[in-house]
Amino acid sequence: MPTYQYACNDCGEQLEVVQKFSDDALTVCPACEGKLRKVFSAAAIVFKGSGFYKTDSRSSSTSTTTSPKPAEKTSAEKSSPDKSSSAPAAAPAAASS
Repeated sequence: MPTYQYACNDCGEQLEVVQKFSDDALTVCPACEGKLRKVFSAAAIVFKGSGFYKTDSRSSSTSTTTSPKPAEKTSAEKSSPDKSSSAPAAAPAAASS
């Protein structure tokens, strides 16, 4: 259940009340019977870091902080050109004359 903060408009009394979402808001100050208002504050959750992944909350002893080394290419992969690169292919020798 969430905790709500209230402040009295008349006497300035501050109070915190644990209420259900379905409960009605308090309207009467218990100290002076003046009018209460809800006080809104910043969220209690602060996200820090480079990303928000399942592994971010693990301790440093169990998480892998270094990226794994890429697998070595086989001879067939070494001889074939990389189709995903944006570099243009070599120009034919006949076109350079």
